[in-house]
Amino acid sequence: MISRSPGREVRGVATVVLVGTLDTKGAEYAWLRDRLRELGCEVVLVDAGVGEPAPGVVADVPAERVAEAGGTTLAALRGAADRGAAVTAMGEGAAVVLAGLLVQGRVDAVLAVGGSGGSSIAARAVRDLPIGLPKLIVSTMAAGDVAPYVGAKDVTMTYSVVDIAGVNRVSRLILGNAAAAAAGMAKARADAPPEPADERPLVAASMFGVTTPAVDAARERLGDLGYEVLVFHATGAGGRALEGLVDSGLIAGVLDLTTTELADDLVGGVLSAGPDRLTAAGRHGVPQVVAPGALDMVNFGPRETVPDRFAGRNLYVHNPTVTLMRTTRDEMAELGRRVAAKLAAATGPTVLFVPLGGVSALDAPGMPFHDPDADAACFAAMDGAVPTETLDVNINDPSFGRAMADRLHELITEHGPHAGREANAGHETNAGHETNAGGAR
Repeated sequence: MISRSPGREVRGVATVVLVGTLDTKGAEYAWLRDRLRELGCEVVLVDAGVGEPAPGVVADVPAERVAEAGGTTLAALRGAADRGAAVTAMGEGAAVVLAGLLVQGRVDAVLAVGGSGGSSIAARAVRDLPIGLPKLIVSTMAAGDVAPYVGAKDVTMTYSVVDIAGVNRVSRLILGNAAAAAAGMAKARADAPPEPADERPLVAASMFGVTTPAVDAARERLGDLGYEVLVFHATGAGGRALEGLVDSGLIAGVLDLTTTELADDLVGGVLSAGPDRLTAAGRHGVPQVVAPGALDMVNFGPRETVPDRFAGRNLYVHNPTVTLMRTTRDEMAELGRRVAAKLAAATGPTVLFVPLGGVSALDAPGMPFHDPDADAACFAAMDGAVPTETLDVNINDPSFGRAMADRLHELITEHGPHAGREANAGHETNAGHETNAGGAR
């Protein structure tokens, strides 16, 4: 979902919501609140801790209300003395509190600071907020793998450098920068004029460097047909973001040309989007056209990071930080079976496109991953699962992308942008945003 709708009023005074554990980080949050006020922002302080707040720190939303919003009571959490359960409950409760503040128009940015527990609470609290609404977490965990905290949302994390244990000459710099960043983003959001209305239906497309020409051709064609195309880089997070946006109800159709993340999930590469990739459109009945784009490769980091078990495989150093490995015939056959099963389960109109001339820029005659036998195994495993259109070209031939775009337009026009959503009547879009209904103009 998008953070600003055309009808949103310009309010001028920005509000930053602070979400944190005031029992362990009370002094830091008091300092942040004062700094944000000095910067001209209103502040809403939400206590997500289960202990007694630090002396003199009074929350605008006390911990009791957060616990109740999370389906429990503060007394129960204290009595259980289960830190993991408390973090989960307070994160859920903080998310409910933020949703309510959003409806009231009292959130222009969210700022949180903490260690692993506080960061987990904050990450859950902001997870359902609209894309585009500033979300900033200062964390001791930001120098490592931030995927569990960021997920597929636009969460900004900054490393705290020192532990968040009091305001000192180092933490004052870090927290001061965070306050200034949150205040600046919040003011920009509050002061911005409403965005012009754009009623074009949204199409989600998946792309990789080795499928860019195909997606560019499809995107240009869909633009001519009256759609706005959102392109997702198939790097794991991109695939998850695509699936999440389809879940939100905003997408009229999916042009899933680049399904390469499934190869990483199967073989153990670094860019897996998880086992649920290529399921959201089918689950919700959203029209989709799909291709086996870049299934010929598995992604790793620098050459020296490729696992020893893959010694002797066909490796290609894409750049100093990315090494690609060609999938074998057996792996391609299994990928074909997985794609076929996912597409066969779809509740809405689905068409598979097969490029007989290769599934990526590296899978073409004379290129290092050209392997017609492996590709044929994949194509055979997908045969008959759903209606299929076969083109005797490489996937990056402009005709391939345009053909996928034209077919998706036909599916949306014939069946509607959410053909199967009636079967999922309980599904709700985030924060009351309406879906992009209607066909292309």
